[in-house]
Amino acid sequence: MADYQSVQALHKATPAFAPAIPVSLLPYLAFALLAATFVLAFYFSTLPKEKIPLREASVAGTASLLAGFGVVALFCSVGVYV
Repeated sequence: MADYQSVQALHKATPAFAPAIPVSLLPYLAFALLAATFVLAFYFSTLPKEKIPLREASVAGTASLLAGFGVVALFCSVGVYV
């Protein structure tokens, strides 16, 4: 039981969580990331087809990362903290 008491005291002594990005900036960040995703998706659809699709893969990967972070920022901006 002594271990539980020490962990509980340590938990109560730690500071509250403070996000690195202010919550008030999340809607703007989400909009910018998702807008960049749609721009890159349009650019991806206009790329000429090549035998080795390195440029296509890099554009698609970048768009995918931006979309992932944009969706998380959008969810957090409306109060669904994932």
